[in-house]
Amino acid sequence: MAWIIKDKMGIPIPKIIQAPIIWIAAYIVFRFILQPPIPFSLLAIYMAVVTIACFLYVSLSQPSWEEFTSPIKFMLQEDTGKAKMSRYFTFAAIPLLLAYGTYNKMLPKFDEPIELRTVHPAPPASINVHDKVLNLQTAENPFRVDDSGGYLKVGLESVHHGKNPFAENAPKFLQNVRDGGTVFFGTAGCFFCHGDNLDGRGPFAFAFNPIPANFADPGTIAQLQESFVFWRVAKGGPGLSREAFPWASAMPPWEKHLTTNEMWQVILFEYWHTGFFPRTWD
Repeated sequence: MAWIIKDKMGIPIPKIIQAPIIWIAAYIVFRFILQPPIPFSLLAIYMAVVTIACFLYVSLSQPSWEEFTSPIKFMLQEDTGKAKMSRYFTFAAIPLLLAYGTYNKMLPKFDEPIELRTVHPAPPASINVHDKVLNLQTAENPFRVDDSGGYLKVGLESVHHGKNPFAENAPKFLQNVRDGGTVFFGTAGCFFCHGDNLDGRGPFAFAFNPIPANFADPGTIAQLQESFVFWRVAKGGPGLSREAFPWASAMPPWEKHLTTNEMWQVILFEYWHTGFFPRTWD
């Protein structure tokens, strides 16, 4: 870069300016441009190598070294007004920069402690809900049915996405979706936390840390089986497994407030509303 500016554009750049330009450019590349970001320890090693390279560059020859050191000698040895001002500024700036760096390094940090939290812990093999044992690997949503009453395989419900569940001639699947919406917005009031659009931004959402799950995000219920979601709805935060420490969930155990059918229906509604399909065990 310095060669292009100096030889091609005819703009002379002193060696004492070239070295900082190279150093700053390298820092910007390593710190902000290089992806993925590198850790600070590796950045320090790279910048140490760049610093050595800069000194090698300015000391390749005697004329180059004299060009680099002459402004420093002028500042330290001459008694002209310009030299004195440069000297005063430098000797004032260096201690201030060192003091600021030391202060910033020693200043106590009040960041939240690192929390190793498993968001979607492995479910148990079975759970007991309303005095009935439910095998989570074989359980199916009893309201995932077609008009003939047969089980509607995951993915086939796409024909019902975007349809009106309140229509008079709504198919059986959409009728169950409608009932699940009644639970979501009425009986259980899930929208207070999970939001009208199921995006985790309900009026109570930001009172919790972490905030409620965003069902509209493809990283939540779209990655889970319906039986897994049923376990989380039924047992809530208190029913999380040990590996889910620190059990940071405000989800109540809805089995204490809803029937088994209502929990299955609200899960059906959540998948229909978001347009996602539940994962299968296949």
